[in-house]
Amino acid sequence: MIIKTNVYSEIEISTLEDLHKLNPIMEVNNLKVNKSEIARELGVDPRTVGKYLNGYIKPTTRNRKSKIDEFEPIIKELLSDKSPQVFYYKRVLWQYLTDNHNLDCAQSSFRRYISGKPEFNNYFKDRKNGHISNSSNMRYETAKGHQAQLDWKESIDFLLSTGETITINIFVLLMSYSRFRIYRLSIDKTQDILLSFLNESFEILGGVPNELLTDNMKTVMDAPRTQYSKGKVNNKFQQFADDYGFVVRPCIAGRPNTKAKVEAPMKLLDEIRAYNGTLNFEELHELVAKLNNRVNSSCHTTTGKIPILHLEKEKDFLFELPKEQIRNHYNIITTSVKVNLQSMISYKSNQYSVPPEYIGKKLKLQVYDNQLHLHYNTKLVTIHEIKNQKLNYHYEHYLGISSLTFTNSKLDMNEIAKNNLNLIGEIYNNE
Repeated sequence: MIIKTNVYSEIEISTLEDLHKLNPIMEVNNLKVNKSEIARELGVDPRTVGKYLNGYIKPTTRNRKSKIDEFEPIIKELLSDKSPQVFYYKRVLWQYLTDNHNLDCAQSSFRRYISGKPEFNNYFKDRKNGHISNSSNMRYETAKGHQAQLDWKESIDFLLSTGETITINIFVLLMSYSRFRIYRLSIDKTQDILLSFLNESFEILGGVPNELLTDNMKTVMDAPRTQYSKGKVNNKFQQFADDYGFVVRPCIAGRPNTKAKVEAPMKLLDEIRAYNGTLNFEELHELVAKLNNRVNSSCHTTTGKIPILHLEKEKDFLFELPKEQIRNHYNIITTSVKVNLQSMISYKSNQYSVPPEYIGKKLKLQVYDNQLHLHYNTKLVTIHEIKNQKLNYHYEHYLGISSLTFTNSKLDMNEIAKNNLNLIGEIYNNE
């Protein structure tokens, strides 16, 4: 736009910042300009034109204090070397502060803030080295109800609020079409636990997918699938697959990208480390459930759909669940049992020993792998092989129980305990 100021001069106005050139000429020559016409040409409000004509200069820097600044002491503490909590992603830190410290800002604003603070940004750079893969995966999709992908997030060390460090495993099943996921927490990862988790997952889904994509975990495969061999599914897992009607499809060993859909969402479980040292075992279970609910209720970045709603479209394409009698065979039921004065618990009319310090306490009992597993909170107290015998003692338990009754020397107690256990085995053996 060219504005003629007199017969001898012209001023070119292409931006709002050029308007200040008119101010001295207007004052000297007592000129007036058509603000509305200039505003139309520049695509702005006439009031904005008036502001710039009066000498307004847009600031190049902003001095406004970020509302995230008040959280800086908390962020420093969380990211310090002394903190047991670990954050691999800025997103995880943002979510943690949002959930626990009432941070109220967009995730993108928070990421920019952290990136602008070298000490914070370097923390995440150091954590990401070796943690994030830069490999790209070929994208593929599957039909409704056709495929589920199975994986474990294995051997995660977690510090409880009690000061105890435990090793946990996270079971993940993901429906390939809807991206609906099921997370479950477990201390162990035996085959019976895996089958129980799968049974529970299929009941949640309301049906069974056509095929299950898995890696070559020992609880599934006796021999891994390779580029030159189809591998061998172990008999017990194959029986489970036959009972539920799905096909086992193992990945080629060394190619986890085949399960890219389930591998990528596992990153979300790094949020667990953000709570290191802050939760007890029950609260940790609740956290996993909370993460599971949140991811299923959030819009998926690839599909643009909400998984829990998208799942409804593939339910009609799932196989029917087997009869309840078959499903019950794979369930692991946790029951509460009380230790009696003889330091024993009862299971199916037989009694099994525990250390005497648990007399009068309630333990959690699970039965799998043909064994009794007894826990006190997160601690594994003992394991017994299931036997058709009225009284079942571990030697060290019986020795401890006997020591509460007799005051003989340690050598005598060992001998007495051995003799008594032999007699108990002979008298109470039902076989």
